[in-house]
Amino acid sequence: MTGTQPDRQAAYSGTRDVPSPLAFDVERLEAYLAKTMDGFRGPLTVRQFKGGQSNPTYLLEAPSGRYVLRRKPPGKLLPSAHAVDREYRVIKALHDSGFPVPQPRVLCEDEDVVGTMFYVMDWVDGRIFWVPHLPDLAPDERAGIYDSMNETIARLHTLDVAAAGLGDFGRPEGYVARQIRRWSQQYEASRTQDVPEMDRLMEWLPGAVPGETGAAVVHGDYRLDNLIIARDSPKVVAVLDWELATIGDPVGDFTYHLMAWHMPPAETVAGTGSLLGHDLNALGIPGVEAYAEDYCRRTGRSELPDLDFYFAYNFFRLAAILQGIVGRVRDGTATNENAPAMEGQVRPLARTAWHFAERAGAQ
Repeated sequence: MTGTQPDRQAAYSGTRDVPSPLAFDVERLEAYLAKTMDGFRGPLTVRQFKGGQSNPTYLLEAPSGRYVLRRKPPGKLLPSAHAVDREYRVIKALHDSGFPVPQPRVLCEDEDVVGTMFYVMDWVDGRIFWVPHLPDLAPDERAGIYDSMNETIARLHTLDVAAAGLGDFGRPEGYVARQIRRWSQQYEASRTQDVPEMDRLMEWLPGAVPGETGAAVVHGDYRLDNLIIARDSPKVVAVLDWELATIGDPVGDFTYHLMAWHMPPAETVAGTGSLLGHDLNALGIPGVEAYAEDYCRRTGRSELPDLDFYFAYNFFRLAAILQGIVGRVRDGTATNENAPAMEGQVRPLARTAWHFAERAGAQ
């Protein structure tokens, strides 16, 4: 298991030439940015980041600086997915609130420029780690990164939503129930295989939703490889990939983040990184209970209720997300070369979800 995980770092780090299905007219983009973005000066060169499973993400380099472009993928898309305009809005609000995100520059809803809606933000220097046990670091730096990661999500979940201008960014009531409906529908729309556990989960989860635990800005995909870590310290300097952000249940959002401690290990780089099988104490990484206690201390919570349900829900949700990527392979709109291998991860995630569902009382 541990021999395959480090390959994720090489597989997802850096950039590549833009493949033809995701290419666009660079000169047209350059002309648009020259008119709309303060301080921009060409000529422009474009490469695609290897990471980014959902919205194609590009590195823009010009004499005026480095920038990042996120766009909707071309082709047939699932309803309500790839909402880069919502992503731009939340990044702008968070940046204005002093939360660590890249500075947004421009949102373009004109599909004639690059073929789909997109936005541009500043490039942020730092390190992105794709392997959660951080094999190349010392224990004290691992501990520091996990502490900063914990502090950052706690800061997000205690942000004043109204003061940030995000009071209407989502409906907090019934968030988890809506998520279960949404991802059940997305799973059915992109289904390519028979996974009995997913059918059982779609039947059990709607009736098992616990009471509301409060409302907060939720990231939706908060994990180590969506963070930029400073080059000279363990501090989180930017949180990336806000596509799934909304106003919702912070316990659900934090439990998604905790999945790394229970993630079924993958045999290929296409899987999500896992801490299972590692000596966390020797690595300097906190156990899941201690990590959760730090979050509770920082957010003023006495406990995290109904964790078995939340783990079942989140592993189901991740399985549905990965199935959506597999569906885009089927439909010819996948943006990542590792996308076809995602299909092998859906069943292990569904089985893990059902394990937690049984612990929560499912039969």
